[in-house]
Amino acid sequence: MRDGKMADNIVEPCESNPPGSVNDLSEETKKEADEFKEKANEYFKKKDYSQAITFYCEAIKLNPTVAAYYGNRSFAYLKTECFGYALTDASHALELDKTYLKAYYRRASANMALGKFKLALRDFEAVMKARPGDKDAQAKYTECSKIVRRLAFEKAIAVDDGKKSIADQINLESMSIEDDYSGPTLEDTSVTLNFMKHLMETFKSQKCLHRKYAYQILLDAKKLFANQSSLVDITVPEGKKFTVCGDIHGQFYDLMNIFDLNGLPSECNPYLFNGDFVDRGSFSVECIFTLLGFKLLYPNHFFMSRGNHESITMNQMYGFEGEVKSKFSQQMCELFTEVFQLLPLCHCINNKILVMHGGLFSDDTVTLDDIRKVERNKQPPETGIMCELLWSDPQPQCGRSPSKRGVGIQFGPDITKRFLQRNRLDYVIRSHEVKQDGYEVAHDGKCITVFSAPNYCDTMGNKGAFVTLTGGELKPNYTTYEAVVSSICVTVSCRRPHL
Repeated sequence: MRDGKMADNIVEPCESNPPGSVNDLSEETKKEADEFKEKANEYFKKKDYSQAITFYCEAIKLNPTVAAYYGNRSFAYLKTECFGYALTDASHALELDKTYLKAYYRRASANMALGKFKLALRDFEAVMKARPGDKDAQAKYTECSKIVRRLAFEKAIAVDDGKKSIADQINLESMSIEDDYSGPTLEDTSVTLNFMKHLMETFKSQKCLHRKYAYQILLDAKKLFANQSSLVDITVPEGKKFTVCGDIHGQFYDLMNIFDLNGLPSECNPYLFNGDFVDRGSFSVECIFTLLGFKLLYPNHFFMSRGNHESITMNQMYGFEGEVKSKFSQQMCELFTEVFQLLPLCHCINNKILVMHGGLFSDDTVTLDDIRKVERNKQPPETGIMCELLWSDPQPQCGRSPSKRGVGIQFGPDITKRFLQRNRLDYVIRSHEVKQDGYEVAHDGKCITVFSAPNYCDTMGNKGAFVTLTGGELKPNYTTYEAVVSSICVTVSCRRPHL
Protein backbone atom coordinates (compact mmCIF):
# COMPACT_ATOMS: atom_id res chain seq x y z
CA MET A 1 0.00 0.00 0.00
CA ARG A 2 1.01 3.61 0.31
CA ASP A 3 1.99 6.25 2.73
CA GLY A 4 0.00 9.27 3.67
CA LYS A 5 1.62 12.48 4.97
CA MET A 6 1.91 15.71 3.06
CA ALA A 7 2.98 19.20 3.89
CA ASP A 8 0.64 22.13 3.52
CA ASN A 9 0.35 24.01 0.24
CA ILE A 10 1.72 21.28 -2.00
CA VAL A 11 1.73 22.54 -5.58
CA GLU A 12 0.17 20.25 -8.16
CA PRO A 13 2.22 19.17 -11.18
CA CYS A 14 1.96 21.85 -13.81
CA GLU A 15 3.35 22.39 -17.30
CA SER A 16 2.47 25.07 -19.79
CA ASN A 17 3.11 22.48 -22.52
CA PRO A 18 3.34 18.70 -22.60
CA PRO A 19 6.83 17.31 -21.97
CA GLY A 20 9.08 17.66 -24.99
CA SER A 21 6.71 19.80 -27.06
CA VAL A 22 8.84 22.96 -27.09
CA ASN A 23 11.70 22.89 -29.58
CA ASP A 24 12.62 26.53 -30.08
CA LEU A 25 13.41 27.92 -26.67
CA SER A 26 15.68 30.92 -26.46
CA GLU A 27 18.92 30.65 -24.51
CA GLU A 28 17.57 33.33 -22.19
CA THR A 29 14.48 31.21 -21.41
CA LYS A 30 16.60 28.13 -20.82
CA LYS A 31 18.85 30.12 -18.49
CA GLU A 32 15.88 31.48 -16.55
CA ALA A 33 14.43 27.97 -16.19
CA ASP A 34 17.76 26.69 -14.91
CA GLU A 35 17.88 29.50 -12.36
CA PHE A 36 14.49 28.40 -11.06
CA LYS A 37 15.82 24.85 -10.85
CA GLU A 38 18.87 25.98 -8.87
CA LYS A 39 16.65 27.96 -6.53
CA ALA A 40 14.46 24.88 -6.08
CA ASN A 41 17.53 22.80 -5.29
CA GLU A 42 18.52 25.23 -2.55
CA TYR A 43 15.09 24.92 -0.92
CA PHE A 44 15.32 21.14 -1.28
CA LYS A 45 18.63 21.14 0.61
CA LYS A 46 16.94 23.14 3.38
CA LYS A 47 14.18 20.48 3.46
CA ASP A 48 11.60 23.06 2.38
CA TYR A 49 10.13 20.65 -0.13
CA SER A 50 6.92 22.58 -0.78
CA GLN A 51 8.85 25.65 -1.85
CA ALA A 52 11.21 23.48 -3.88
CA ILE A 53 8.22 22.07 -5.76
CA THR A 54 6.98 25.59 -6.47
CA PHE A 55 10.25 26.54 -8.17
CA TYR A 56 10.58 23.22 -10.03
CA CYS A 57 7.12 23.98 -11.41
CA GLU A 58 8.34 27.39 -12.61
CA ALA A 59 11.33 25.78 -14.30
CA ILE A 60 9.07 23.25 -16.03
CA LYS A 61 6.69 25.97 -17.21
CA LEU A 62 9.55 27.74 -18.93
CA ASN A 63 11.28 24.64 -20.25
CA PRO A 64 9.28 21.40 -20.18
CA THR A 65 11.96 19.52 -22.16
CA VAL A 66 14.45 18.82 -19.37
CA ALA A 67 14.13 15.39 -17.77
CA ALA A 68 16.03 16.45 -14.64
CA TYR A 69 13.41 19.08 -13.78
CA TYR A 70 10.75 16.37 -13.61
CA GLY A 71 13.12 14.00 -11.85
CA ASN A 72 13.95 16.57 -9.20
CA ARG A 73 10.32 17.48 -8.68
CA SER A 74 9.51 13.78 -8.42
CA PHE A 75 12.08 13.50 -5.63
CA ALA A 76 10.48 16.47 -3.82
CA TYR A 77 7.04 14.87 -4.18
CA LEU A 78 8.47 11.68 -2.69
CA LYS A 79 9.71 13.69 0.27
CA THR A 80 6.24 15.19 0.78
CA GLU A 81 4.74 11.73 0.17
CA CYS A 82 2.67 12.72 -2.83
CA PHE A 83 3.43 9.40 -4.45
CA GLY A 84 0.92 9.72 -7.27
CA TYR A 85 2.51 12.97 -8.42
CA ALA A 86 6.03 11.53 -7.95
CA LEU A 87 5.16 8.57 -10.16
CA THR A 88 3.81 10.80 -12.92
CA ASP A 89 6.85 13.07 -12.89
CA ALA A 90 9.30 10.16 -12.98
CA SER A 91 7.46 8.72 -15.97
CA HIS A 92 7.56 12.13 -17.70
CA ALA A 93 11.29 12.30 -17.11
CA LEU A 94 11.76 8.89 -18.71
CA GLU A 95 9.65 9.91 -21.70
CA LEU A 96 12.17 12.68 -22.25
CA ASP A 97 15.29 10.64 -21.52
CA LYS A 98 15.23 6.84 -21.33
CA THR A 99 18.80 6.86 -19.99
CA TYR A 100 18.00 9.08 -16.99
CA LEU A 101 18.67 6.53 -14.23
CA LYS A 102 17.54 8.70 -11.33
CA ALA A 103 14.04 8.69 -12.80
CA TYR A 104 13.98 4.89 -12.61
CA TYR A 105 14.86 5.18 -8.92
CA ARG A 106 12.14 7.79 -8.36
CA ARG A 107 9.52 5.73 -10.14
CA ALA A 108 10.56 2.57 -8.32
CA SER A 109 10.37 4.37 -4.98
CA ALA A 110 6.88 5.69 -5.78
CA ASN A 111 5.71 2.26 -6.87
CA MET A 112 7.16 0.71 -3.71
CA ALA A 113 5.19 3.21 -1.64
CA LEU A 114 2.08 2.39 -3.67
CA GLY A 115 2.57 -1.33 -3.04
CA LYS A 116 3.26 -2.00 -6.73
CA PHE A 117 6.32 -4.12 -6.09
CA LYS A 118 6.50 -5.85 -9.48
CA LEU A 119 6.62 -2.49 -11.25
CA ALA A 120 9.22 -1.24 -8.80
CA LEU A 121 11.30 -4.37 -9.38
CA ARG A 122 11.27 -3.72 -13.12
CA ASP A 123 12.74 -0.25 -12.63
CA PHE A 124 15.37 -1.39 -10.13
CA GLU A 125 16.31 -4.09 -12.63
CA ALA A 126 16.73 -1.45 -15.35
CA VAL A 127 19.15 0.50 -13.16
CA MET A 128 21.06 -2.63 -12.24
CA LYS A 129 21.48 -3.58 -15.91
CA ALA A 130 22.72 -0.10 -16.75
CA ARG A 131 25.06 -0.04 -13.75
CA PRO A 132 25.92 -3.65 -12.89
CA GLY A 133 28.49 -2.50 -10.34
CA ASP A 134 26.09 -0.22 -8.45
CA LYS A 135 25.83 -1.80 -4.99
CA ASP A 136 22.88 0.41 -4.00
CA ALA A 137 20.92 -0.66 -7.08
CA GLN A 138 21.78 -4.30 -6.39
CA ALA A 139 20.63 -4.00 -2.76
CA LYS A 140 17.33 -2.38 -3.71
CA TYR A 141 16.72 -4.92 -6.46
CA THR A 142 17.44 -7.79 -4.06
CA GLU A 143 15.18 -6.40 -1.34
CA CYS A 144 12.31 -5.68 -3.72
CA SER A 145 12.73 -9.12 -5.30
CA LYS A 146 12.42 -10.74 -1.87
CA ILE A 147 9.14 -8.91 -1.28
CA VAL A 148 7.75 -9.99 -4.66
CA ARG A 149 8.71 -13.63 -3.99
CA ARG A 150 7.29 -13.52 -0.47
CA LEU A 151 3.98 -12.08 -1.67
CA ALA A 152 3.76 -14.75 -4.39
CA PHE A 153 4.47 -17.47 -1.82
CA GLU A 154 1.87 -16.12 0.60
CA LYS A 155 -0.69 -15.98 -2.18
CA ALA A 156 0.10 -19.55 -3.19
CA ILE A 157 -0.31 -20.99 0.28
CA ALA A 158 -3.23 -18.83 1.38
CA VAL A 159 -6.33 -20.81 2.32
CA ASP A 160 -8.80 -18.28 3.65
CA ASP A 161 -11.06 -20.69 5.49
CA GLY A 162 -8.34 -22.90 6.89
CA LYS A 163 -5.64 -20.43 7.86
CA LYS A 164 -4.96 -20.63 11.56
CA SER A 165 -4.95 -17.38 13.50
CA ILE A 166 -1.68 -16.34 15.13
CA ALA A 167 -3.72 -15.54 18.23
CA ASP A 168 -4.66 -19.22 18.49
CA GLN A 169 -1.00 -20.21 18.47
CA ILE A 170 0.06 -18.07 21.44
CA ASN A 171 0.72 -20.03 24.62
CA LEU A 172 0.90 -17.53 27.46
CA GLU A 173 1.35 -20.24 30.08
CA SER A 174 4.69 -21.18 28.58
CA MET A 175 6.05 -17.65 29.00
CA SER A 176 7.80 -17.22 32.32
CA ILE A 177 8.55 -13.91 34.02
CA GLU A 178 12.25 -13.52 34.78
CA ASP A 179 13.24 -12.76 38.38
CA ASP A 180 15.00 -9.55 37.41
CA TYR A 181 11.96 -8.10 35.55
CA SER A 182 10.97 -4.82 37.22
CA GLY A 183 8.43 -3.50 34.76
CA PRO A 184 4.63 -3.31 35.08
CA THR A 185 2.63 -6.47 35.73
CA LEU A 186 -0.98 -7.20 34.89
CA GLU A 187 -3.24 -7.94 37.83
CA ASP A 188 -5.09 -11.22 37.21
CA THR A 189 -4.33 -10.70 33.48
CA SER A 190 -6.17 -7.34 33.57
CA VAL A 191 -5.01 -3.80 32.84
CA THR A 192 -5.39 -1.43 35.80
CA LEU A 193 -4.69 2.27 36.20
CA ASN A 194 -1.60 1.45 38.28
CA PHE A 195 -0.39 -0.80 35.50
CA MET A 196 -0.83 2.01 32.94
CA LYS A 197 1.01 4.55 35.07
CA HIS A 198 3.86 2.10 35.63
CA LEU A 199 3.86 1.23 31.91
CA MET A 200 4.23 4.86 30.83
CA GLU A 201 7.06 5.47 33.31
CA THR A 202 8.77 2.32 32.08
CA PHE A 203 8.52 3.48 28.48
CA LYS A 204 9.74 6.97 29.38
CA SER A 205 12.86 5.31 30.77
CA GLN A 206 13.14 3.39 27.48
CA LYS A 207 12.68 0.06 29.22
CA CYS A 208 10.53 -2.78 27.92
CA LEU A 209 7.22 -4.38 28.73
CA HIS A 210 7.57 -8.12 29.27
CA ARG A 211 6.54 -10.11 26.22
CA LYS A 212 3.98 -12.14 28.20
CA TYR A 213 2.08 -8.99 29.13
CA ALA A 214 2.52 -7.57 25.63
CA TYR A 215 0.93 -10.69 24.12
CA GLN A 216 -1.86 -10.61 26.71
CA ILE A 217 -2.72 -7.02 25.79
CA LEU A 218 -2.81 -7.85 22.09
CA LEU A 219 -4.97 -10.94 22.58
CA ASP A 220 -7.44 -9.02 24.76
CA ALA A 221 -7.51 -6.08 22.36
CA LYS A 222 -8.24 -8.39 19.44
CA LYS A 223 -11.26 -9.86 21.25
CA LEU A 224 -12.51 -6.40 22.15
CA PHE A 225 -12.22 -4.95 18.62
CA ALA A 226 -13.75 -8.07 17.07
CA ASN A 227 -17.00 -7.26 18.87
CA GLN A 228 -17.19 -3.72 17.48
CA SER A 229 -18.75 -2.48 14.29
CA SER A 230 -16.85 -0.88 11.41
CA LEU A 231 -18.59 2.34 12.49
CA VAL A 232 -18.75 2.89 16.25
CA ASP A 233 -21.33 5.27 17.71
CA ILE A 234 -20.16 7.46 20.60
CA THR A 235 -22.38 9.39 23.00
CA VAL A 236 -20.97 12.49 24.68
CA PRO A 237 -23.33 13.65 27.45
CA GLU A 238 -24.46 17.27 27.72
CA GLY A 239 -21.67 19.47 29.10
CA LYS A 240 -19.05 16.69 29.09
CA LYS A 241 -15.67 16.97 27.34
CA PHE A 242 -14.47 14.66 24.56
CA THR A 243 -11.05 14.79 22.88
CA VAL A 244 -10.09 13.76 19.32
CA CYS A 245 -6.41 13.25 18.49
CA GLY A 246 -4.88 12.72 15.06
CA ASP A 247 -1.77 10.87 13.89
CA ILE A 248 0.79 9.93 16.56
CA HIS A 249 3.30 8.02 14.39
CA GLY A 250 5.44 6.54 17.09
CA GLN A 251 6.19 9.87 18.78
CA PHE A 252 5.78 8.56 22.31
CA TYR A 253 7.01 11.61 24.20
CA ASP A 254 4.61 13.82 22.28
CA LEU A 255 1.83 11.39 23.18
CA MET A 256 2.82 11.82 26.83
CA ASN A 257 2.68 15.59 26.31
CA ILE A 258 -0.93 15.31 25.13
CA PHE A 259 -1.81 13.57 28.38
CA ASP A 260 0.13 16.20 30.36
CA LEU A 261 -1.77 19.00 28.62
CA ASN A 262 -5.20 17.40 28.55
CA GLY A 263 -5.19 14.85 31.36
CA LEU A 264 -4.92 11.08 31.38
CA PRO A 265 -7.73 9.14 29.75
CA SER A 266 -10.50 8.20 32.17
CA GLU A 267 -14.23 7.67 32.23
CA CYS A 268 -14.52 11.41 32.83
CA ASN A 269 -11.90 12.31 30.20
CA PRO A 270 -12.62 10.19 27.11
CA TYR A 271 -10.45 10.16 23.98
CA LEU A 272 -10.59 9.10 20.35
CA PHE A 273 -7.27 8.48 18.58
CA ASN A 274 -7.86 8.70 14.86
CA GLY A 275 -5.39 6.26 13.30
CA ASP A 276 -1.71 6.10 12.31
CA PHE A 277 -0.45 5.22 15.76
CA VAL A 278 2.71 3.61 14.39
CA ASP A 279 5.49 3.94 11.77
CA ARG A 280 7.96 6.76 11.18
CA GLY A 281 8.76 7.58 14.81
CA SER A 282 11.16 5.49 16.86
CA PHE A 283 8.71 4.54 19.63
CA SER A 284 5.78 2.98 17.81
CA VAL A 285 5.76 -0.06 20.09
CA GLU A 286 5.52 2.20 23.16
CA CYS A 287 2.72 4.25 21.58
CA ILE A 288 0.58 1.33 20.51
CA PHE A 289 0.83 -0.55 23.82
CA THR A 290 -0.03 2.64 25.71
CA LEU A 291 -3.10 3.22 23.53
CA LEU A 292 -4.23 -0.41 23.59
CA GLY A 293 -3.75 -0.47 27.37
CA PHE A 294 -6.07 2.50 27.81
CA LYS A 295 -8.55 0.91 25.42
CA LEU A 296 -8.67 -2.19 27.63
CA LEU A 297 -8.87 -0.10 30.81
CA TYR A 298 -11.68 2.14 29.54
CA PRO A 299 -13.35 0.24 26.68
CA ASN A 300 -16.38 2.55 26.58
CA HIS A 301 -14.46 5.81 27.01
CA PHE A 302 -11.34 5.32 24.90
CA PHE A 303 -11.60 4.80 21.15
CA MET A 304 -9.22 3.95 18.32
CA SER A 305 -9.77 4.19 14.56
CA ARG A 306 -7.74 2.43 11.91
CA GLY A 307 -5.42 4.58 9.82
CA ASN A 308 -3.73 3.81 6.52
CA HIS A 309 -0.59 2.87 8.47
CA GLU A 310 -2.33 0.06 10.30
CA SER A 311 -1.55 -2.31 7.43
CA ILE A 312 1.09 -4.89 6.55
CA THR A 313 2.79 -3.09 3.70
CA MET A 314 2.98 0.24 5.46
CA ASN A 315 4.46 -1.41 8.55
CA GLN A 316 7.06 -3.15 6.41
CA MET A 317 7.97 0.05 4.57
CA TYR A 318 7.96 2.61 7.35
CA GLY A 319 9.50 0.99 10.37
CA PHE A 320 6.93 -0.65 12.63
CA GLU A 321 7.61 -4.23 11.56
CA GLY A 322 11.35 -3.79 12.05
CA GLU A 323 10.80 -2.19 15.45
CA VAL A 324 8.54 -5.02 16.64
CA LYS A 325 11.00 -7.64 15.41
CA SER A 326 13.81 -5.84 17.24
CA LYS A 327 11.92 -5.47 20.51
CA PHE A 328 9.86 -8.67 20.36
CA SER A 329 9.43 -11.11 17.46
CA GLN A 330 8.11 -11.80 13.96
CA GLN A 331 5.20 -13.67 15.55
CA MET A 332 4.18 -10.49 17.35
CA CYS A 333 4.24 -8.60 14.03
CA GLU A 334 1.70 -11.04 12.68
CA LEU A 335 -0.46 -10.70 15.78
CA PHE A 336 -0.40 -6.92 15.42
CA THR A 337 -1.71 -7.40 11.88
CA GLU A 338 -4.66 -9.41 13.20
CA VAL A 339 -5.42 -6.69 15.78
CA PHE A 340 -5.09 -3.84 13.25
CA GLN A 341 -7.47 -5.55 10.84
CA LEU A 342 -10.20 -5.43 13.47
CA LEU A 343 -9.85 -1.75 14.34
CA PRO A 344 -13.04 0.24 13.59
CA LEU A 345 -12.88 2.37 10.44
CA CYS A 346 -14.63 5.43 11.86
CA HIS A 347 -16.72 6.82 14.71
CA CYS A 348 -19.89 8.91 14.85
CA ILE A 349 -20.26 11.30 17.79
CA ASN A 350 -23.82 12.05 18.96
CA ASN A 351 -25.11 11.29 15.45
CA LYS A 352 -23.63 14.66 14.37
CA ILE A 353 -19.89 14.29 13.74
CA LEU A 354 -18.25 11.60 11.64
CA VAL A 355 -14.60 10.97 12.46
CA MET A 356 -12.41 8.94 10.08
CA HIS A 357 -8.70 8.88 9.33
CA GLY A 358 -8.77 9.80 5.65
CA GLY A 359 -11.87 11.23 4.08
CA LEU A 360 -14.97 10.95 1.94
CA PHE A 361 -16.01 8.96 -1.06
CA SER A 362 -16.09 8.70 -4.84
CA ASP A 363 -19.79 7.83 -4.59
CA ASP A 364 -22.34 10.43 -3.43
CA THR A 365 -24.78 7.75 -2.27
CA VAL A 366 -22.65 6.37 0.62
CA THR A 367 -24.53 6.33 3.94
CA LEU A 368 -23.55 5.58 7.51
CA ASP A 369 -25.30 2.23 7.19
CA ASP A 370 -23.10 1.41 4.20
CA ILE A 371 -20.06 2.07 6.37
CA ARG A 372 -21.41 -0.12 9.16
CA LYS A 373 -21.72 -3.00 6.70
CA VAL A 374 -18.11 -2.83 5.49
CA GLU A 375 -16.17 -6.05 6.11
CA ARG A 376 -12.94 -4.62 7.53
CA ASN A 377 -11.07 -7.73 8.69
CA LYS A 378 -8.57 -7.58 5.84
CA GLN A 379 -5.83 -5.48 4.32
CA PRO A 380 -7.10 -2.22 2.79
CA PRO A 381 -8.34 -2.65 -0.78
CA GLU A 382 -7.38 -0.36 -3.67
CA THR A 383 -10.85 1.13 -4.08
CA GLY A 384 -14.18 1.46 -2.30
CA ILE A 385 -15.48 2.72 1.03
CA MET A 386 -12.77 1.23 3.25
CA CYS A 387 -9.97 2.49 1.01
CA GLU A 388 -11.38 6.01 0.87
CA LEU A 389 -12.05 6.20 4.61
CA LEU A 390 -8.34 5.53 5.13
CA TRP A 391 -6.80 7.45 2.22
CA SER A 392 -8.88 10.34 0.83
CA ASP A 393 -8.09 14.05 1.32
CA PRO A 394 -10.06 17.30 1.04
CA GLN A 395 -9.30 19.83 -1.68
CA PRO A 396 -10.31 23.52 -1.84
CA GLN A 397 -12.01 23.38 -5.25
CA CYS A 398 -15.39 21.77 -5.86
CA GLY A 399 -15.74 18.29 -7.26
CA ARG A 400 -13.43 15.32 -7.06
CA SER A 401 -9.87 14.82 -8.29
CA PRO A 402 -7.42 11.93 -8.48
CA SER A 403 -5.43 11.66 -5.29
CA LYS A 404 -1.91 13.08 -5.11
CA ARG A 405 -1.16 9.96 -3.05
CA GLY A 406 -2.00 7.64 -5.93
CA VAL A 407 -4.94 6.07 -4.06
CA GLY A 408 -8.26 7.31 -2.71
CA ILE A 409 -9.66 10.62 -3.97
CA GLN A 410 -9.57 14.33 -3.28
CA PHE A 411 -12.98 15.79 -2.50
CA GLY A 412 -14.22 19.36 -2.56
CA PRO A 413 -16.57 21.38 -0.33
CA ASP A 414 -19.59 20.45 -2.44
CA ILE A 415 -18.89 16.75 -1.88
CA THR A 416 -18.63 17.32 1.87
CA LYS A 417 -21.87 19.32 1.91
CA ARG A 418 -23.83 16.65 0.05
CA PHE A 419 -22.49 13.85 2.26
CA LEU A 420 -23.41 15.75 5.44
CA GLN A 421 -26.88 16.55 4.17
CA ARG A 422 -27.55 12.99 3.07
CA ASN A 423 -26.49 11.61 6.46
CA ARG A 424 -27.84 14.47 8.63
CA LEU A 425 -24.42 15.29 10.06
CA ASP A 426 -22.93 18.63 11.11
CA TYR A 427 -19.29 18.15 10.09
CA VAL A 428 -16.46 15.64 9.72
CA ILE A 429 -13.13 15.36 11.53
CA ARG A 430 -10.26 13.61 9.82
CA SER A 431 -6.46 13.37 10.15
CA HIS A 432 -3.94 11.91 7.67
CA GLU A 433 -2.18 15.16 6.67
CA VAL A 434 0.49 17.31 8.28
CA LYS A 435 -0.80 20.80 9.01
CA GLN A 436 1.52 23.59 10.05
CA ASP A 437 -0.64 24.56 13.03
CA GLY A 438 -1.58 20.97 13.81
CA TYR A 439 -5.09 21.44 12.45
CA GLU A 440 -6.99 23.01 9.57
CA VAL A 441 -10.62 24.01 9.16
CA ALA A 442 -11.81 23.70 5.55
CA HIS A 443 -14.98 23.41 3.47
CA ASP A 444 -16.80 26.26 5.21
CA GLY A 445 -16.03 24.78 8.62
CA LYS A 446 -17.46 21.38 7.70
CA CYS A 447 -14.17 19.47 7.30
CA ILE A 448 -11.61 19.60 10.10
CA THR A 449 -8.15 18.04 9.90
CA VAL A 450 -6.28 17.28 13.13
CA PHE A 451 -2.68 16.03 13.20
CA SER A 452 -1.10 15.27 16.57
CA ALA A 453 2.55 14.50 15.71
CA PRO A 454 4.52 17.78 16.03
CA ASN A 455 7.68 18.26 13.96
CA TYR A 456 6.69 15.19 12.01
CA CYS A 457 9.68 13.02 11.13
CA ASP A 458 11.98 15.65 12.65
CA THR A 459 11.74 17.68 9.44
CA MET A 460 8.33 19.31 9.03
CA GLY A 461 8.51 21.87 11.85
CA ASN A 462 4.73 21.64 12.33
CA LYS A 463 2.83 21.96 15.58
CA GLY A 464 0.68 19.14 16.87
CA ALA A 465 -2.94 19.61 17.89
CA PHE A 466 -5.97 17.92 19.38
CA VAL A 467 -9.65 18.84 19.25
CA THR A 468 -11.92 19.03 22.29
CA LEU A 469 -15.70 18.98 22.06
CA THR A 470 -18.37 19.55 24.69
CA GLY A 471 -21.55 17.49 24.63
CA GLY A 472 -24.49 19.59 23.52
CA GLU A 473 -23.21 22.23 21.14
CA LEU A 474 -20.23 20.08 20.00
CA LYS A 475 -18.27 23.16 19.01
CA PRO A 476 -14.64 22.23 18.22
CA ASN A 477 -11.87 23.81 20.28
CA TYR A 478 -8.21 23.43 19.34
CA THR A 479 -5.11 22.99 21.49
CA THR A 480 -1.75 23.22 19.75
CA TYR A 481 1.71 22.36 21.03
CA GLU A 482 5.33 22.06 19.95
CA ALA A 483 7.39 18.87 19.86
CA VAL A 484 8.84 18.05 23.27
CA VAL A 485 11.69 15.83 22.12
CA SER A 486 13.38 14.95 18.90
CA SER A 487 12.70 11.48 17.60
CA ILE A 488 14.31 9.50 14.82
CA CYS A 489 12.39 9.08 11.58
CA VAL A 490 12.48 5.35 10.90
CA THR A 491 12.49 4.21 7.30
CA VAL A 492 13.49 1.11 5.41
CA SER A 493 16.35 1.25 2.94
CA CYS A 494 14.28 -0.05 0.02
CA ARG A 495 12.15 3.09 -0.05
CA ARG A 496 14.98 5.64 0.06
CA PRO A 497 15.22 7.30 -3.35
CA HIS A 498 18.66 7.17 -4.93
CA LEU A 499 20.56 10.46 -4.75
